[in-house]
Amino acid sequence: MRTPVVMTLGMVLAPCGLLLNLTATLAPGWRLVKGFLNQPVDLELYQGLWDICREQTSRERQCGQPDVWGYFEAELVLAARGLMVTSLAATALGLLLASLGVRCWQERPRFALAGLSGVVLFAAGLLSLIPVSWYNHFLEDRTVLPADASPVTVHVSYSLVLGYLGSCLLLLGGFSLALSFAPWCEERCRGCRKAPPGSPRRGSISTVHVDWPEPALAPAIKYYSDGQHLPRPADLGAARKPRVGFPMPRPRPSAYTNPVDVLRGERADTPDASLPSTGCCQGSLPCDSDL
Repeated sequence: MRTPVVMTLGMVLAPCGLLLNLTATLAPGWRLVKGFLNQPVDLELYQGLWDICREQTSRERQCGQPDVWGYFEAELVLAARGLMVTSLAATALGLLLASLGVRCWQERPRFALAGLSGVVLFAAGLLSLIPVSWYNHFLEDRTVLPADASPVTVHVSYSLVLGYLGSCLLLLGGFSLALSFAPWCEERCRGCRKAPPGSPRRGSISTVHVDWPEPALAPAIKYYSDGQHLPRPADLGAARKPRVGFPMPRPRPSAYTNPVDVLRGERADTPDASLPSTGCCQGSLPCDSDL
């Protein structure tokens, strides 16, 4: 079975969202501060969730700058740290579930597990979108995010852009994988329709079984229903139809006479039983007619 398009799309978008959110969390580029008094014109400070970097055109970027305004103690920064880390962990869990659910190396994916991974990835996208939007909303509020007063200006930096993109990719990938619940629900509904009932159906209370007596049949109906019009077994031979045609003539049996006296050898007074009877006397022996 080919991997569904929604699963493939989710497996492509979710890792991209994870990479962008990871870069946005670690990179010191959530806010750009510039325009300091008594400082070089090209001096810029990049503030992130974990570090502050100093950059000038004539010098390389220097990170690990001291927090002179109490930026890292702001509640918004602390909340953004926790939400972004939680989003990264949820994204990793969702990708693990998606890998086990999609199973590109198997013939048939696990739709339920893939749909669950989509829900987890969608929640991870929301967890990363909340701190990014919250930070962007209070970007210029110096009471929430401390910074020097005017003429110092603050601007959006690249980490917020990466955070927005990563959150949107996670939302799209999670929603795409969550669509895997549709074939899973369809299979479950089809199985519930085809499943036989667990126990025989009980008869309703309104069902009443009545044994009605046999109605008395008319003599003519009873005569034919009982088979009385059919011939009895003893009269079946007489009830047969006569054969069609005429008997073939048979020749009379031919008569056969044996001229030899077969009883002659059985008599005791016969001197020679082996001699045939010729009707004449031989020598001095008497004939059969004289006995």
